[in-house]
Formats: sequence, structure tokens, C-alpha cells
Amino acid sequence: MTAVREKKKTRKLFSLTTQILVATVGGIVFGSLVGPWAANLKVFGDIFIRLIQMSVVLLVMTSVSSAIGNVSNKGAGKMGLHTFKWTILLTLVSAFLGLGLATFIQPGSGIRIGGTVVAKTAAQMPTKWTDILLGFVPTNVLNAMSSGTMVPCILFAILFGVAMGSYARHSGKTIVNEVVEGFNAVIMNIIKIVMKIAPIGVFCLLANVSGAIGFKVVIPMSKFLLLLLIGDIIQFLVYGPLTGLICKINPLKMVGKYAKMSIMALTTTSSAICLPTKIEDSVTKFGVSRKVADFTGPITMAMCSNGAVQCYVAAILFMSQSTGIHLSAYQLVMAILLSCLMCMGTIVVPGGMVIVYTFLATSLGLPIESIAVLIGIDWFSGMFRTVMNVDVDVMVSMLVSNDLGELDRDVYNEKKTVEYAQA
Repeated sequence: MTAVREKKKTRKLFSLTTQILVATVGGIVFGSLVGPWAANLKVFGDIFIRLIQMSVVLLVMTSVSSAIGNVSNKGAGKMGLHTFKWTILLTLVSAFLGLGLATFIQPGSGIRIGGTVVAKTAAQMPTKWTDILLGFVPTNVLNAMSSGTMVPCILFAILFGVAMGSYARHSGKTIVNEVVEGFNAVIMNIIKIVMKIAPIGVFCLLANVSGAIGFKVVIPMSKFLLLLLIGDIIQFLVYGPLTGLICKINPLKMVGKYAKMSIMALTTTSSAICLPTKIEDSVTKFGVSRKVADFTGPITMAMCSNGAVQCYVAAILFMSQSTGIHLSAYQLVMAILLSCLMCMGTIVVPGGMVIVYTFLATSLGLPIESIAVLIGIDWFSGMFRTVMNVDVDVMVSMLVSNDLGELDRDVYNEKKTVEYAQA
């Protein structure tokens, strides 16, 4: 019995997250000590990134299609309309907040990371709004996939997901949904296999970066985390009173009600793990009806990621600033759009942010070397992402419940108690 406990303890101690953290510190220290020689390790880091890149298009497309298809199947009607309304609105606000903070704080300033990928020049960018719109629509989705042009791929995935959900709803058959979900699961298993060498890839990439610039690489990491913290505080200070005003409740009471799920979010960095607590607390503490909580809880977990979208946009600006590449106005608009679209299909595999960062860098023509620094601090940034994701999800549930006339203010004001099972 003791041996079994020791084995479980060892596995927990050396989880993938722990290994990546150790690799982060080790890569920075090793590169700083040996200097430019560490560049010889870069090839192994590049191999790791390429292994991720080979699956990212399919993973993103199947994730988005699956998420949209399942929502379309279950979310017809007024409840779905209100859920999407608040999800899209708050996600856009959070994305622009991330852009503003990253522009002001400059998390990528102070270091220069070289790269082999050249960003698209202004001459290569569409200059007319009609050309931009046409660029969103693929003439051949396979060509778009092979070239890594992600916006047309995601547009096709959204349309495929809507049509897939409609087919399932009218025919009663979910075989297409199951095939797409199964294919998505297979691709995610490929990513899981690749992620086993993530610590090696992170070590080699960071050793190369720190070998060129030394311990100065740590400074932008702390600035990036500070940006996320400030962004979370601003979001809570804006969304909380806004929700209180619309729902006609005292927003100050939210702070204590959020304590349990926020602590879970901080310690687990997983919205999925927080889902049962989020749904139950929405009903028993915030006055959301059981019907609305059960509907909006899973959907917002997959599609309303305000902390994440803020992080995505900030990461794009970090990659741009740390590599000395100026982003055009068109690319900034694309950064907002791509970051919002990425929230439609949450990547739930361990180290999923590696995929997101690789996708964003590839889509905007940014060097992938800067991803290594972001991966290194991902556990810490995940704390800030998850707290905001979970807390805003509950606000969306409250707003939807209020729109439907099903928000119980007596429960919120603690004048009566309800049990989740009895709601």
C-alpha cells in the first residue's frame, strides 16, 4: 500500500507541468551559463514546434466544428441567442482590453528574439476592405489547410459545425458529430504524444534564447504576468458592476460568492475541473435557474474564455515586440479576430496553449522562437486566464437568466436557499 502511494506521489510530483517548469528554469540557466553555444540546441526545439504545427490546422478545425455542432444541436431558441449575444460581446471587449494593455505595458520590450519566419509585409496585405472580406472565404478549403491560411479554415469549420448540428437536430442522427469528435480526439492524442517531449523542446528553445540575451529574458516574463493580472482586475471591475446594473443586484456581494470557484481556478488552472462547482454555485449562490445554468455552463466553458482571449492578444503583441516585427492595422484586426475564434474550440490537452501560440504565430507570420518564453510561464498565466474565464462564465449565466426572467434575486441576496438538485 505504501509503495502504491509513493508511486502516485512521484507521478504527481513529476507531472508534465512540473517538467515544463523545471525545463524552463534549466533552459534559462543553462543558456545563460554557456552563452552562444546553446544555439546548437535550437534544432531540437524546432523539431518539437514542427511536430505541433503538423496537427494544428486539423485540431483547430475539428475543435471549432465540434463545439459549434453540439451547441447547434442543443442551443436552438431564445436561450441560445442570449448566450451567444453576451458571449460575443464580452469576448470582444476582453480582446480589445488585451490589445490596449499590451500596447501600453509592452511585455515583449527589453529582449530581442531572432527568427527564421518572416512576417508578411504591408505590400502582401490586402488594401481594400472587399479584398479582406474575400480573403476570409476559401475557394478550396484543402488549399487553405495546406497553406495554413487559418481564417478561411475556421470559417469553413464554423459553417460545417452549424450544418452538422442542423442535420443532427432534424434527422435525429448524430453519427457525423461522433465522427468529428472522434477525429478530434485522435488528433488530440497525437498532440498528447508530442507533448511528452515538450520539456526537452522548451529547454532547447529557451537555452537558445537565454544564450543570446542572458537572464534579461526573465523581465518580460514578469511584465506579461503583470499585464494579465491588471487585465483581470479591470475586467472584474467593469463586468461586475455592469452585470449588477443590468440584473438589478448589488455587485459587491459577488466577491464572496466567487471565492470557492476562484480558488479552484487558481489551483487547478482548468475550467473543465471547475465546471461542476461553477454550475452548482450559479444556482445556489447567484440565483441562476437550474435550466439556464445547465445550458450555459458547458457552452461558456468552451466558448466564453475572456481571460484566455485577453492572453491570446497579449501573446501576439509579445511575440511582435520581442522579435522587433511591426504589426500592421490589418494584422491587429486579424489578431483580435483569430483570438476570439480560438475561444470557440478550447484546446483541452495538457500544454494546449502551445498549440494556440503556434497557431497564432503561424497565422500572423511571426517567428515561432518567441513561443518558448510564453510556454515557460504558461502555468502561471493559466492561473489568471482560468479565474477570469470561470468568473465571467457565471456573469453570462446571470445575464441570460435575467433576460429570460428566471434570475432569483432572493437567492442572490441570501433571503432564501435552494439546492442544486431541487432547482
